[in-house]
Amino acid sequence: MRLVPWWLRVLVVYVLARAVTTVFLLVLAAEQPTNAWTAASPSYAEFANIWDARWYGFIAFSGYPSELPLDDTGHVAENAWAFMPVYPFLVRAVMLVTWLPWDVASVVVSVIAGLGAALVFYRLMSRVLDADRALFATVLFSVAPVAPIFQVGYAESLFLFFLLLALLLLVDRRYGWLFPVIAVMSFTRPGALPLALALGLHVIYRWFTSERDPFPVRERIAAASVTLFAGLAGVAWLGIAAIATGSLTAYTDTELAWRAPYIGRVELIPFTAWFQSADWWLGQPLGTIVVIALIVLFGLALLSPAVRRLGIDLRLWLLSYALYLLAVFFPQSSVFRLLLPMSPMLGALAVPRALLYRVAAVAGCIVLQWGWLLLCWRIDGADWTPP
Repeated sequence: MRLVPWWLRVLVVYVLARAVTTVFLLVLAAEQPTNAWTAASPSYAEFANIWDARWYGFIAFSGYPSELPLDDTGHVAENAWAFMPVYPFLVRAVMLVTWLPWDVASVVVSVIAGLGAALVFYRLMSRVLDADRALFATVLFSVAPVAPIFQVGYAESLFLFFLLLALLLLVDRRYGWLFPVIAVMSFTRPGALPLALALGLHVIYRWFTSERDPFPVRERIAAASVTLFAGLAGVAWLGIAAIATGSLTAYTDTELAWRAPYIGRVELIPFTAWFQSADWWLGQPLGTIVVIALIVLFGLALLSPAVRRLGIDLRLWLLSYALYLLAVFFPQSSVFRLLLPMSPMLGALAVPRALLYRVAAVAGCIVLQWGWLLLCWRIDGADWTPP
């Protein structure tokens, strides 16, 4: 096994994982009744381009509206400004070069980007784990419950590639290369703001530990500069949407349109959405108790020996992204997909070497993957569990 190049091992893992998911998707597509996006029993490519994939297709061919659409009550309705341009425009470019239709080209881009993400993920894990554990972490990454997102018309694969590459550059302290990576990542999916927070915490940590880990002036300037750049990149899309539509709150109003069916029209107040969601799902006081318990459990997980093995930089990212989700995200069925950027946590789950544990972990992921497809991807009438 040691004679096999690391990239070939990752490739085999990723291909086998995608083969399993392909079978799942084909089975569900064959049984899928007529819905808002496809006829009954659609092809794989058609089935892989439902839900938000249709928004990316709309952007690729029609761009973004200069005037925000309004619903019957006069509020901003769901629209393309919720989705960023790198993925749909890249797919459109692939279409022009290969003559592939949108449904096929979008899947091709996602699968290739997912492979790139898996390769970078292995390299990232190899910085903090031995080769065996790094490979098993990559297995878990490839068969994760939401891994079907790697082979549908969503931007997650491409975003994860850039995010994991940014984290690898951060761990390696190659600050200069972070600029172009963050620039592209910030227009693929939201994520630059929590990365800016992680970078800022990284700078502070290196400053206070500089006696045992030198932090030269050149690196201080580079790290501080890329932190500021990430912060600006994180809000750039809000500014572009505001300029294009003439509404300063175009992006936030658009995002709020997606939670209106649950709790009605509310203002965006940071760190309240999880409690609002828990109240909608569970009522009070149980909802608040569950949110607080999740926060405490996550904090304890960050302090656990297995997670501490991941190193300070990856833990700072996990903390920063968790704070970001807590601040702005309204939890519903999409929460599972939104947890993908916390994939470095899988490194902690890869620490045990027992064969029975590893077999059970992979089997459990595959079972949960089927469950996620049934719950979130398959369309069952008036479905309210989007992926």
